[in-house]
Amino acid sequence: MPIRIHPTAEVSPKANIGQGTTIWHQVQIREDAQIGEECILSKGVYVDASVVIGNRVKIQNYVSVYHGVTIEDGVFIGPHVCFTNDLLPRAIIPDGTLKSTTDWDLSKTLVQKGASIGANSTIRCGITIGEWALIGAGSVVTRNVPNHGLVWGNPAILQGFVCACGGRLSIIGKSEKSVHTACQVCSLEIDIPSQDWKISI
Repeated sequence: MPIRIHPTAEVSPKANIGQGTTIWHQVQIREDAQIGEECILSKGVYVDASVVIGNRVKIQNYVSVYHGVTIEDGVFIGPHVCFTNDLLPRAIIPDGTLKSTTDWDLSKTLVQKGASIGANSTIRCGITIGEWALIGAGSVVTRNVPNHGLVWGNPAILQGFVCACGGRLSIIGKSEKSVHTACQVCSLEIDIPSQDWKISI
């Protein structure tokens, strides 16, 4: 499958784009970015230098993916989501001179397979969003999200757990190490570690 790049997009010749990926209007992709196969990058997306994006990722309009972010396969990122990469951001150092690339510490962020991030969410750097997690629209995510975790709010709080299909998980049994659940939509059964379930409401 061919790579499709809209004429208004700005893609560094040093970026690596996978087969079947579509890059739409006014996207900017910086040097050494790695973008997998069959991805869709919608209008106005910004992908910073050395960002890693897996296969079949959908990134909606005006998302900013900054240096230090890794996005695994099958992730959905809603419009206007913003990632960050500096826990102590400043424009200048104490003597008043402009900060350079050597004057700050990069904090990395990982979004794991199949996770979805709702529109207008902000993702604080230095965290991991687990596999198949679901982030509600407008959330400010400041802590790690477990696999299948459902979070929303400012700051985002773990509200429960969801299946890969998106349906809510209900308890059907418990053991010392895990909570046995079933999806309310597709009936798939999933074990959630007990320590993760305890922090949900």
